This record gives sequence, C-alpha cells and structure tokens, in this order.
Amino acid sequence: MLAQEITTSGRTSELLSALRPSGHASPTWSEARQLAFDCAVPLAPVEVPLSSAAGRILTRDVAALQELPHYDSSAMDGWAISGSGPWLLTGNKHFLSPGRARVIATGGLVPAGATSILRKESGEIRQDAAGNTLLRLNNNAKPGEPGQGRHIRPAGEEAAAGEVLIPAGTELNPGHLALAAVAGHDNLQVRGKPVVGIVLTGSEVVTAGVPKPGHVRDAFGPQLGTVVSLLGGIPAGSLRVGDSYDEWLAALDGSATFPGPRPEVTITTGGTGCSGTDHFRGAIAALGGQLLLDGIAMRPGHPAVLAGLPDGRFVVGLPGNPLAAMMALISIGAPLLDALGGSSLAAVGQVTSAADVDPCPGGTRLIPCWFIEGLAFPASHTGPGMMRGLAAADGVMAVPPGGVLCGEPVPVLPLPWTQSNGTILSATHRVRSTTWHA
Repeated sequence: MLAQEITTSGRTSELLSALRPSGHASPTWSEARQLAFDCAVPLAPVEVPLSSAAGRILTRDVAALQELPHYDSSAMDGWAISGSGPWLLTGNKHFLSPGRARVIATGGLVPAGATSILRKESGEIRQDAAGNTLLRLNNNAKPGEPGQGRHIRPAGEEAAAGEVLIPAGTELNPGHLALAAVAGHDNLQVRGKPVVGIVLTGSEVVTAGVPKPGHVRDAFGPQLGTVVSLLGGIPAGSLRVGDSYDEWLAALDGSATFPGPRPEVTITTGGTGCSGTDHFRGAIAALGGQLLLDGIAMRPGHPAVLAGLPDGRFVVGLPGNPLAAMMALISIGAPLLDALGGSSLAAVGQVTSAADVDPCPGGTRLIPCWFIEGLAFPASHTGPGMMRGLAAADGVMAVPPGGVLCGEPVPVLPLPWTQSNGTILSATHRVRSTTWHA
C-alpha cells in the first residue's frame, strides 16, 4: 500500500500530533511506559464462541435465556409416581393420574400429575392376581417415603428466566463457559484483544543447528509468539525478511501477508539502529507514519521505537540483541497491548535490593533478577545479547539512573511468564517468599 493511499484514522492522527518526541531527549523508562499506554484506546468488544472465551473479560452480562432448569426433572433413577401406592405401572405417559407410575431416569422430564419420585432402591415390581404390573415399596424404603415433591428438581430452581448469571467484567473460567452453555448461549461478548504480527529480520540469522561464525541462531522465533499471548495479544504468525528496504516496506505496509488475521500491532526485531541496513524509520516515514517513541533512556534496550501508522496500526521496533529486545518489549510493548486490550497499566512493584548496583549514565538499568525472602538478587550473564540470566529470572529490577544500594527499595516488574494475578512467582520452583507492593 502506498503512503498516499492510506486512509487516516482520526484517533491515530490526533495521537501522532500530540505524542511527537522527535527532537527531544529520550523519555525516561517510566515516561516511555506511560506514553506507550496512553497512545492507544481499547479495541471494540467482540463476539467469540464459548470454546474461545476462557480467560477473556466479559463485556456484556450473561443472563438465563429461560428458567434453569427449564422443566421439572428427576433427581433420581426410579419411578415418577402420582398419589399413594401401590401404583399401576404404565408406559411412557405424559400425564400420570393418581395411583399410576412410570419409569424415569435422572434428569428425565417429570410427567404432569406426578407428585414425587420414588428411588429405584426403594421400590419393587410385582404382578397382582389379575396380572397387573404393580410398583410397591420394598424393605429399603425409608420412613415417610415417598414424600410430596421428593426428588423432583423444579423448573427455575437454579435461575429464573432473565436472571443475570455472569456479570460483565468477569474473567471467564471453564465453569463460566459451562454455565453460559446451560443458559442457552453459543457466543459471548468479550473485550477485544490486539492481533499481533511479528516480523523477524536479519540475513545473518539461522533457524536450526549450530551457527557458523558471522551467523547467529534465531532467539526470537521460538519465544515471541508465546510472550505475545502472555501479554494479552493474539499472535498472527510471523514473517521472516532480510535486510533490504523493500522487504521492510512490504512487511509493514501489508503487502506481505501474515498467516493469521490482519494485525493491529506489528513487532519487528532489529533494524532500529542507524546503520545502512536499519530500515525501520525509513519504512515508517514512507508509509506516512510517525515515531511516537524514538529511543528510551534505559539500558539495555535504548534503541526501542514505537510508531503509529495512519490507518490506526502500531509498530513496535525491538532492538536486535535478544535481552535488549525483551526489555524493550516489557517496557513499551506490554503497556501498548494493555491499553488496546482494555486493561490498566501494570503497576511497578517495590522489592528490597540484595546488592549494590552502580549508577547508569544511560538512564534506568533493567536487570533480570530473582527473589528470595523478599530480596531482589540481580542475575549474572545479563549483557544485551545474553539469554542465560533472563532464563533463570523471576523478574526485572528497574534500577534508577543513580543506582541503588543494598537494602534500599528498587522498582521491579514481573516477567510475562512469572506473573499471575499481580504476584511474582518462582519460575524455578525454589522456596521463596516475596513481598509485592504495587
């Protein structure tokens, strides 16, 4: 799509004018997180089938479309009976007159005229002298059995027609889906989730085996789709392109088709520097887009870029080094996906630092760390291109530019795979106790 053919979205064009960082100092880490969140508004709610609704946030009350249960049903295997016994056994009649009975199974429709259900264990079938098949109480019958209305589940016992069963705002679990099905629903209205495409770049990248000198193994392909899901996005698949400008332009303007639905957000890897093979900014400019964030005062991950396109799509440019890319993704990609998905901006926690961390002249220093007894221990092997420290980490320390001393509080964020309901979990199942203050 050529730049002049893109239809400008009113929402995006206003944001692009208001959030133009070009020519200014790089925003701080905290400012960048907030800006990435503020530049988007929630997507419209969508209807999804019950099978796809688990974990989604309901946006419209689920009410019973009829009474639950919607007919009088038997709570036992046995016989539906009318009046006092013995009872003459009849076939599958829809109405029982006094002194009559018919076989019924649990959940079966109680025929009109039935006064109760006699349990199978409490009755026996015998022939009288005239050859009639009679149902009588046996020795297992309990005193007072059968009582009036016994073992009949009346219609509407669980819910009246129109009664709200699941209120809007609920995070749907499998039990909710079963209840919605029983209530007669096939689809539910839930918050929209951003569809996210991934553009993997670099002609030096190999996807299998041990790389030779001058080549590197792909660290992004195996993980980014999963991370996108953990951050609340819907992965649309990935494209792998080389280092040419034309390939970048095709990938970002939609000419290169993703396997899944059209993404609201595209994440790119590499190409955010200033070399002759870094085409992120040039491609965005050619498409009539605007850089909303061009660099962040943080290490690693400072070359991260966030852009908006005139048709409302966003592009998150991650640095090419794996750890730097992940720090950029949780710093600006996660807030953007939160905003599009209708969630609040994730709170930054405070944990006591277990080590001195020197000042960082480049801004906030992001260090993978683990937590033991309420203390944050910085991991080793945390260079921009290293994955070893991150793989064993529970979270990320966001050390202020002035550094932090042992015993002082330090801001922390959980990693996408160690976060559950705002709590940092141990990814390695070590015995830990972490105080989490949002």
